Amino acid sequence: MQNTLSTDQSRQILKALADPIRLKVIHALAQGERCVCDLTGDLNLPQSKLSFHLKVLREAGLLTDRQSGRWIYYRLQPDVLAALEAWLAELRLHCSQDAVPCQE
Repeated sequence: MQNTLSTDQSRQILKALADPIRLKVIHALAQGERCVCDLTGDLNLPQSKLSFHLKVLREAGLLTDRQSGRWIYYRLQPDVLAALEAWLAELRLHCSQDAVPCQE
């Protein structure tokens, strides 16, 4: 992913992060890759519900997955997090600028 987010990309990422369950998933993956079987138990979620939320996060670009045997492992995408961080930093830089005076 490029270092700057488009409006659509930022909307999709922020929408994915707005859900409390998906935020719990993000926090659970903050320490590194995790098996879906561990996430199900740690988050106390049925696999079908967890799978839905993992799909939303994956489609937003926040997660990547890999299969090993019958298990699927998930991890955060550091380049997408860096792009989100850069996007937020850009907002922060410009939010304090005064408006151009109106013409009378």
